[in-house]
Amino acid sequence: MQIGIIGLPNVGKSTLFRALTKKQVAAENYPFVTIEPNVGVVKVPDERVEKLAELSHSAKKIHAVVEFVDIAGLVKGAAEGEGLGNKFLSHIREVDAIAEVVRVFEDPDIIHVENRVDPKKDIEIIDLELILKDLDTVEKRLEGAIRQARGGDKAAVIQKEVLDRIREGLESGKRAVAILGKDEREEVIRLMSELSLLTAKPRIVVFNASEEQIQKKWEPSPELCAALGGDPWLALSAKVEDELNSLAPEEKTEYLKTLGLEQSGLDRMIQIGYETLCLITFLTTGEDETRAWTIPKGSAAPRAGRAIHSDFEQKFIRAEVIAYERIVEAGSFARGPATPNAAWAKAREFGWIRIEGKEYVVQDGDVIEFRI
Repeated sequence: MQIGIIGLPNVGKSTLFRALTKKQVAAENYPFVTIEPNVGVVKVPDERVEKLAELSHSAKKIHAVVEFVDIAGLVKGAAEGEGLGNKFLSHIREVDAIAEVVRVFEDPDIIHVENRVDPKKDIEIIDLELILKDLDTVEKRLEGAIRQARGGDKAAVIQKEVLDRIREGLESGKRAVAILGKDEREEVIRLMSELSLLTAKPRIVVFNASEEQIQKKWEPSPELCAALGGDPWLALSAKVEDELNSLAPEEKTEYLKTLGLEQSGLDRMIQIGYETLCLITFLTTGEDETRAWTIPKGSAAPRAGRAIHSDFEQKFIRAEVIAYERIVEAGSFARGPATPNAAWAKAREFGWIRIEGKEYVVQDGDVIEFRI
């Protein structure tokens, strides 16, 4: 999973990236500090991995990860090449989802590229530039589809119809994600995937607030919420999140309490990223390692096995499955030292382990043993 961090210059993108990845990247008070994208891999917080590793006395514990990409700041006119223009937009095309950082804090010492703090306007600028770039992509593809349709290509006729719909929607100011319905024909879905439209990518809006705003539980106004188009959002302070990394665990917990928070904004951001991309986690555990595996929501058991190795999908026989909560509960009932074998045996005694075949749809938190 790769999430691109985008936004106007000087809104806190690089500070947020540094907080997420603990990588030292430049975060200065002038535009275009970031030229080439910075990439960092972030562990997905998951206490289930910790508890299962303890139960299994695992030598290693491996969390699922998210890859974040810090992309250069966007400016008005980017679709025509302003700022870093097309280079910036091409970097967005390569990610799976977008985390759009929008500044809501006031600070006269930090320059805003538009000389004002107006989150709704910032969102509109970014939307417009991405829409204009998508229009360019669609129109180029449409030219080819029209030529092929005139030559009697039936597939091209369908493509032309779809492209016309998308173009009309983009020209009216809609993002691609809002133009086509959820129950589109297979060829429409395939075409959308090939186009890799920027405004079709899942989006999380990250409102970068001050510490005071976080303490006061800042929320976007109804008007600002309307500009999000139903996309998920969260408010955090990139500066605070960056400072949290320098604290010991106890100090970090205490600082979060003073802000009225149970978990950091970064943890919430990663969780929302998972949900936005419709991903879930299943787990495997043993003495060698406990590991979280990322798969698309709705995956059948063989597809889940592919996350481990292609053989697990091709040679799948069955899966032994138990919910995370059940295996932990079984461990508490097991006599003697809690071990995976003892917990598994107790769960089997209670009838909590299920034998599932190729049609089983894996659920988040399933602990699985595959048979191939």
